[in-house]
Amino acid sequence: MKEILRISIASAFLSVSIGAGAITTTEDVENLPVLQQESQHSVAAKRVSALFTRAHYKEIALDDALSEKIYDRFLRSLDSGKQIFLKSDIDGFDAYKDSFDEALARGNLSIAYDMYNLSAKRRAERYEYALSLLDEPFDFEKEGDKFYYDREDAQWPVSEEELDELWRQRVKYDALNLILADKTWDEAKDLLTKRYTRAIKRLTQAESEDVFQTVMNSFARSIEAHTSYLSPRNADRFEMEMNLSFEGIGAVLQSEDDYTVIKSVVPGGPADKSNALKPEDKIIGVAQDDDEFVDVVGWRLDEVVDLIKGPKGSTVRLQIQKGATESKAMSVVSLTRDKIKLEDRAAKSEVYEPKSGNYEGEKLGVITIPSFYNNLHADVKKELESLKAQDVKGVIVDLRGNGGGSLTEATLLTGLFIEKGPVVQIRYGEGKVSVNRDTDGLVTYDGPLTVLVDRYSASASEIFAAAMQDYHRALIVGEQTFGKGTVQQHRGLGRIYDLYDNPLGSVQFTIAKFYRIDGGSTQHKGVVPDILYPSPIDPAEWGESEEENSLPWDSISRANYTTFGDSQGALDILAAKHNARVLKDPEFKYLAEDIEEYRKNKDKKYISLVKSEREAKKEEALAEELKRANERLARMGKEPVESLDDLPDELEELDPFLDETANITFDMLDTGKYAIHHQ
Repeated sequence: MKEILRISIASAFLSVSIGAGAITTTEDVENLPVLQQESQHSVAAKRVSALFTRAHYKEIALDDALSEKIYDRFLRSLDSGKQIFLKSDIDGFDAYKDSFDEALARGNLSIAYDMYNLSAKRRAERYEYALSLLDEPFDFEKEGDKFYYDREDAQWPVSEEELDELWRQRVKYDALNLILADKTWDEAKDLLTKRYTRAIKRLTQAESEDVFQTVMNSFARSIEAHTSYLSPRNADRFEMEMNLSFEGIGAVLQSEDDYTVIKSVVPGGPADKSNALKPEDKIIGVAQDDDEFVDVVGWRLDEVVDLIKGPKGSTVRLQIQKGATESKAMSVVSLTRDKIKLEDRAAKSEVYEPKSGNYEGEKLGVITIPSFYNNLHADVKKELESLKAQDVKGVIVDLRGNGGGSLTEATLLTGLFIEKGPVVQIRYGEGKVSVNRDTDGLVTYDGPLTVLVDRYSASASEIFAAAMQDYHRALIVGEQTFGKGTVQQHRGLGRIYDLYDNPLGSVQFTIAKFYRIDGGSTQHKGVVPDILYPSPIDPAEWGESEEENSLPWDSISRANYTTFGDSQGALDILAAKHNARVLKDPEFKYLAEDIEEYRKNKDKKYISLVKSEREAKKEEALAEELKRANERLARMGKEPVESLDDLPDELEELDPFLDETANITFDMLDTGKYAIHHQ
């Protein structure tokens, strides 16, 4: 989580601040500051370069090849959608491609400031043009009109006319989204006028540190995915961000382009309990209690945080957009702010009893672990003792959504299920390998065990699941996990003898990699379940493997350990029974339909700008959602509903993945395999 927050603030200088009043935009464009690096930046750049080349896990050569990567990344941070610069501007920048290595080593980043200053000028001109497009209403029924939101592989525009067309699409897209959210044209025009005007005003308020932070992060992220620079200001705000995670709505936020995006929700917090907020949702507006919504597109991350934060017990409403898909409309989520208590984040257990079928009356224990917090193993030990006292036949450990935490707790948790032995191997940059072991010789639970994971299960979750799989101690089911197998260290750049007017920032960089006890890395591959559930996301397009410049998968020698016997024969039986059930399960049928729809549209780079088409897509999606809800109610023996607003709470409790995991666990009991004692 810390890595996400540190990295997320990196490009915030291109966002918009909390708005000023009426301003004359042309005057602001003419008064854009010409930014230059400050005295402390030269020393900071040289210290970062020296630290990364000396202490990073990855061997780094500060040469032309790295320079070109830094240049490309910095250029993307200035104009990710290729809608600010002209090709002639890019041609002019080409002379800088091989100069970033010398610039960093010498501490002279004037080339980066030159690129930024031109980008600010071009961006202000674009927002002025955007404002001019609001003079007349758009024709929202113009046949075939589209907004191309993904321009990563597009060419740079060669003329002002090309740029104008790109911005016509963008402004019309912004306006149509507001119209579809029941705004009148006048209301939409007013909102967009304020949004674009704030954008220009923000450009006049940019500071030297904003540019320095962006170029240093371009350097850091060109080396490796979890290496980053944090400015002094954002280092101070980092604690504020963490406080938001645990004392506000319980969500980790990130700035992407002009949007504030939810990266994850904190287990037990208001966002998690609402079941309405998911990773990748965009926060469009924020309102306090019953007040009017404040449009926050383009705001700085920390300023959006300020709006969302508030005293415990107060209400905040969020206007949410579910990404660039035609089928999803804007929605409003109301949350009561709270301080997330330890008990909300603690591991919990429940007894699972099938309501029908061959295993009706049998009991399983389910332990849900939201994170690897301090003293987790002690809590899980208590839950295991409680479940054993209730005579459960097996235990499911649910790690879905668990992003990790304490490495020590991952080792101690593993120790509850094995007598002793290695749990994880850690390899450092110089090649030294250390092994974390369970040494107590005690086993808290020696019964049948299943571990349920998904693509959000990461880091310490992967270490535990991998150890259980390598020992053949547990059956792993679910989606392929995230695949983060690296260790980071945080270090300040300041020295006690520094006498600069402004402080220096800090860096985070990778110092080690995790390896399973079988020798394979958890990097990229994560943990591939023994029984893999269908997922709309291809593992190659998700998680660590999708991160640019992430360290590769590799392997080291196997640790010395003994497995719990050969289980391949049992696994074949379990997989066959699972596949047979899934073919008949309506919930997995829905999932298959969703996967087909996702894959059909995932490579689309545009969205319709025709209002009737978008409304038809929205109605079609809502009708399908209502149809499925009523089919679920029929299977539960309940009356159908006429509106999604009338759905009973029982539907929210449905968990087909847990139900199928229980079925698989009961099947495992029937086989008599997955031996629980050493052989």
